[in-house]
Amino acid sequence: MCGRFQISKFEDDIQIRFHVDVEKEWLRQIFNAAPMMQLPVITGEEPGKLNFFRWGLVPFWAKDPRIGSKMINARAETINEKPSFRTAFRSKRCLIPANGFYEWKKEAGKKLPYRFCLEDDALFAFAGLWDCWKDQEGKLLHTFTIITTTPNELMKPVHDRMPVILEPEMEQYWLDKQASVHDLQALLKPFDNRKMRAYRISERVNNVRNNGADLLIPVDA
Repeated sequence: MCGRFQISKFEDDIQIRFHVDVEKEWLRQIFNAAPMMQLPVITGEEPGKLNFFRWGLVPFWAKDPRIGSKMINARAETINEKPSFRTAFRSKRCLIPANGFYEWKKEAGKKLPYRFCLEDDALFAFAGLWDCWKDQEGKLLHTFTIITTTPNELMKPVHDRMPVILEPEMEQYWLDKQASVHDLQALLKPFDNRKMRAYRISERVNNVRNNGADLLIPVDA
């Protein structure tokens, strides 16, 4: 799964990397993004704009928005079958900008956190889905989920799932409303581990209240 990530680049970096306008002021660097937070996404509806949606998908047909807390990830293998994700996969895809994510390894009776990022620590995009839910008063709630797949060789020693990271040249195709479902499914594969690195970090990341660059400092095993 993917239950925590990092989007700590500055507004200008995000604008340049993803060719988007940031109408809402980028208030802070997020080193410890967690479910139910409002986080940046880029949708196929507005590919030139950075929006802020809540992490945890609430399908448009849901009776209770609290279902979102259980829908932070969507498995690539069943994304075109599950009612919760099938419609969004076909028409409401998004990019989730990030520059790192965290996963925990079970070791000696403890869960030890590791940071995963690109070799050059650059921005990348998770493949995601979004939806819009409306309450009885007509208020809209925009939410998203991150798609996961089988792990690459770097990830395997730590966890049996990893988030789908799209190759940069495939990002716009992922947003393309005319893209074929078959071709899109082929994109949902493990990212090349040779382009990534991983290292152990402080257990301070376990607490979502902790948010700072100190979370990224390597910890000796």
